[in-house]
Amino acid sequence: MINFDLRNKKALVTGAASGIGLATATRLARCGAVVAMNDLDTNDKLTAEVARLRGEGLKVYSAPGDVSQSDSTAHVVSHAVNLLSGLDYLINNAGTPGTKSPIPLDDFDALTPAFWQKMLDVNLLSAFWMTKAARGALMESRGSVVNTVSISAYTCDGSSTAYACAKAGLVHLTRHLAKAMAPLVRVNGIAPGMVNSPWECSFGDQEEYARTAVPLRRIGQPEEYADLIVFLATAAPYVTGEIVVADGGVQL
Repeated sequence: MINFDLRNKKALVTGAASGIGLATATRLARCGAVVAMNDLDTNDKLTAEVARLRGEGLKVYSAPGDVSQSDSTAHVVSHAVNLLSGLDYLINNAGTPGTKSPIPLDDFDALTPAFWQKMLDVNLLSAFWMTKAARGALMESRGSVVNTVSISAYTCDGSSTAYACAKAGLVHLTRHLAKAMAPLVRVNGIAPGMVNSPWECSFGDQEEYARTAVPLRRIGQPEEYADLIVFLATAAPYVTGEIVVADGGVQL
């Protein structure tokens, strides 16, 4: 495992109450960074996880709020920057499938206007609103942004057409932001495949599927994706505008 010395660095991670977001916040904090952890203010798990990590002696803080809304993101970022006295790394990880089971591609009726809007707000626009709100602090620190995309941005699989399209938009948004914020701020993303974490949408026995369909014969762990996010955020000074696919080779 690569070790990062992130003492005196400040990070904000969205969707940090579970899964990849929690693993990323934990990895950053264990490397010495001070971390603001964001999730919905209705999510009791955020409070519990912040308390658990603080009990381990890690420097983490709660920065709750709905990052799918522009007004709320401004408050989340302002609160986090005040807590941390600055910002070096923004991890736009918040996301949702919005459905408990995959929506077939030909089920047009399930893709209602409200569903489409939710998918775009949470999985695409939140990254823009957060980055816009954090731009000044990141420019000042010459920091970086990492967005959590998805391999569904490149395939016809996934929880729904609307989710996949939102994530495909996030691919291009990442590139636009990288060009807009250069040379002071780098912006990259990762595109995870299957992940062993709680997720609203159930795809059945992913372990069994992975043993036959994934070249590495297993699903990805949140900590493995977190390591990649931390690397892109902190240790890739000549990389920007890139989406790193991490799917165990399933698209080969």
